[in-house]
Amino acid sequence: MHNIVFLDRDSLIANVRTPAFAHTWTDHGATQPDEVVERLRGATIAITNKVPLRADAIAQLPDLKMVAVAATGTDNVDLAACRARGIVVANIRDYSLVSVPEHCFALMLAVRRNLRAYVADVEAGRWERSTRFCLLDHPIGDLAGGRLGIVGYGALGRRVAQIGRAFGMDVAVTSRSPVADTDVTALPLAELLATSDVVSLHLPLTDATRHMISARELATMKRSAILINTARGGLVDEAALAQALTDGTIAGAGFDVLSKEPPVADNPLLQLRLPNFVLTPHVAWASGGAMQTLADMLVDNLEAWVAGKPVNVV
Repeated sequence: MHNIVFLDRDSLIANVRTPAFAHTWTDHGATQPDEVVERLRGATIAITNKVPLRADAIAQLPDLKMVAVAATGTDNVDLAACRARGIVVANIRDYSLVSVPEHCFALMLAVRRNLRAYVADVEAGRWERSTRFCLLDHPIGDLAGGRLGIVGYGALGRRVAQIGRAFGMDVAVTSRSPVADTDVTALPLAELLATSDVVSLHLPLTDATRHMISARELATMKRSAILINTARGGLVDEAALAQALTDGTIAGAGFDVLSKEPPVADNPLLQLRLPNFVLTPHVAWASGGAMQTLADMLVDNLEAWVAGKPVNVV
């Protein structure tokens, strides 16, 4: 009999089927860090989307045998502490291969075509007062004919590349693994940043990738380039990006993630009121179809582990 506790059930708007093994199941809509130990006391399986599971909490949970992360990123779980205890950690992979890439291009198009500025003009009544049939007060660019630079070439990066080619873009990638695809150009990061019209980030947050895009890297990009981040907020130095957008160092940015979520009020990107910056609240992954796929894969992970054939082990 397994005791399953889902620490942040409200983060997953989907039907979670009943696992096919003997168990008890407790849902908590949300959990604060200081509630983790008490809520997981006696649990053999913990499910978390974004609630942190740190070493000090893990040390107080002798019954814990598995952590099922209801997401791809595992930076909220102390993997070393789990490994030392023999606790299996499994995540969800490739569930948002439609949702995230589509959101990437929604951000690209919104920034490149100045949609925020034009929507604001319409809402302010400027079109009604126009002497012409259209307003042309803000520059409009195309994706076609430009270079799409993808940093991180896993499943999501490949899907973004596929859509980019359909838009008529030349695709360049930076990847830590060899790139065998002949329809993309593999480049070192510095060259990719310097030559791309759109740069899109698709890699995890680690000590090595934290602030990989800072003031120095932004300064090497084209002034006409835009930066898209649907991966992890900590990949980019947010203060440096805010300054670069304000100064015109790059032409724009579209972000779905911040370094701390929910964000603190003084985050420099929250202070921006610029038409060339679009910020969405970490929803690129969250189409209805993607969330249901995630829920199904989550229970698949539990059942595989209980059957002695664990999958998606981190």
